[in-house]
Amino acid sequence: MPALPSREVRLAARPVGLPKPSDFAVAEAAAPEPQAGQVQVKNLWMSVDPYMRGRMYDRPSYVPPFQIGEALQGHALGQVVASGDPGFAPGDLVLHMFGWREAVTHVAAAFQKFDPRGLPPEAFLGVVGMPGLTAYAGLLQIGQPQPGETVFVSGGAGAVGSIVAQIAKLKGCTVVASAGSDEKCRWLESLGIDKAVNYKTCGNLLEAVRAAAPKGIDVYFDNVGGEHLEVALELARPFARFVECGMISQYNETGVPVGPRNLIYVVGKSLKIQGFIVSQFAGLKDQFEADMAEWIKAGKLKWEETVKHGIEEAAPAFLGLFSGANAGKMLVKLA
Repeated sequence: MPALPSREVRLAARPVGLPKPSDFAVAEAAAPEPQAGQVQVKNLWMSVDPYMRGRMYDRPSYVPPFQIGEALQGHALGQVVASGDPGFAPGDLVLHMFGWREAVTHVAAAFQKFDPRGLPPEAFLGVVGMPGLTAYAGLLQIGQPQPGETVFVSGGAGAVGSIVAQIAKLKGCTVVASAGSDEKCRWLESLGIDKAVNYKTCGNLLEAVRAAAPKGIDVYFDNVGGEHLEVALELARPFARFVECGMISQYNETGVPVGPRNLIYVVGKSLKIQGFIVSQFAGLKDQFEADMAEWIKAGKLKWEETVKHGIEEAAPAFLGLFSGANAGKMLVKLA
């Protein structure tokens, strides 16, 4: 099998503040014929995720930074074209971390063969993939919601937040979520969420969430940080649990971050605040997939996707995460 022509997105410059199109470059590349122990894959779908912004800084973190002039990386779904490994055959669907390119050849151990089991394959980049596991593990393991409690989810219409909100409802909770448009709020309420707050137009976020959760908040699932976190601290009930998943409002901050100015409540209210990385809960994968399959089959859990087409749309799709251009999971269809 000859080399596969491919285009890939490279980091052209380290963003300062909000990333801009010139920070990325689409370049010609190729996926060579696989050698022994290697697999050649044509990518069908790729994911863009907010955490990737952190890898664009040149600083230590839980994952290495992207390098200038090199292809970016991220979750992707592809199909095997040629294999030099007996564990893979042409036509196999695989998940891997070599997104941001149209084709790739790498060692077989880098690919995970999977059966979509009747679901759209791209769902394994979203609702039954990393974002879904993030929602499931963070809420249930750290938040530990109990029936009758109130859960507040910031960024509730995103890939993670929308799953958190629905699982919290399945656990018998009252759920309040924030989102950035009336359309997103209507969608959340159509899923059974008790109250969705448009944080861009509500005026006073504290008073809007207070009105939606008059008894206070028992669990806060944080995707936004900043003012949202400050509001949650103000409205937290004693012994509330804060699940710190992300703080997208600060990913591009170049000045002094906003809030929280009321962290003193952690002491007086005996609050639990815990951050996490989804890989820390890899052991829950089987239970997560079983529960999600049951909920989806029963019609108890739904999801939304925003799909862009072509490798040239990968960077614009990523930039759209910071302006709220996505409803649910942002995906790029490559083939």
